[in-house]
Amino acid sequence: MPISPSPHTSVPGGDPFAAPTAGRRPRVTIARGATPWFAPTLATAAVTTALTRRSGKWALAAVPACALGAGMLWFFRDPEREIGTGRVISPADGVVQSIDAWPDGRTRVAVFMSPLNVHVNRAPLPGTVTSVEHVAGGFVPAFNKDSDQNERVVWHFDTELGDIEMVQIAGAVARRIVPYVSAGTKVEQGERIGLIRFGSRVDTYLPAGVEVGVEVGQKTTAGVTRLDRD
Repeated sequence: MPISPSPHTSVPGGDPFAAPTAGRRPRVTIARGATPWFAPTLATAAVTTALTRRSGKWALAAVPACALGAGMLWFFRDPEREIGTGRVISPADGVVQSIDAWPDGRTRVAVFMSPLNVHVNRAPLPGTVTSVEHVAGGFVPAFNKDSDQNERVVWHFDTELGDIEMVQIAGAVARRIVPYVSAGTKVEQGERIGLIRFGSRVDTYLPAGVEVGVEVGQKTTAGVTRLDRD
C-alpha cells in the first residue's frame, strides 16, 4: 500500500550538533513525524514545572517529565550532515549487523539502529523513488534473525546502478515508520527520506558486481559512510 509523506516539523533555537557560523544563529532541527511523540511530553513537562511554584509536590511529576522530554528531543534530533562520497552511502546511523549474499547476486547490508542513534534515514543513491510499500508484520527486536518478518517499508530507487532496494524495519519498540517522500519523487544522495521511531534496522541491497566497503561491527553515519568499494 503506498504511503504519503508526513508534514515537516522544526524548532528554532541552538544547534548542539553544529558549530555556530558568523552572522548566523544556529538552530535545532527536530525530525519530521516526531510531533505526536515529543509535543505531549514537552507540554506535560512545562505544565508540571509551572505547578511546582504552587506546591513542591509537583516536582515528583516535573522531574521525570522533564527528563523524558529531554530524552525525546535527543532521540528525535536531526543534525545537518556533509554528505559523503561514493556510489552507495549508508541510509542509517548505527552498526553494520550483517552482510549477506543474496541468491540473485545482490548483497544485503543490514544496519542496526539503537535508541541512541539519529533515526532519520537518507537516500543511499541519487535517483527516482519508484515505489514505497508498507508491509505488515511483527515487532520482534531488530537484532533478532526473525526481524525480517517485522513491520517494514520497502523502497525501490531507479538509479545509475539500476534498481536499488532499501528496507526500513520496525523493532520491538519502533512501531511506526514515517516516509517523507512518495513514489515518483526524485531524490539526491543523502537526502532525508524517512524516520523510524526508536530502535530498528535498515537494509540496503547492493546490486551484483558492487563490492561491499564496510564490515560487520563497523559504525555508520547516515549520508556519510560509504557502503561500497571501487
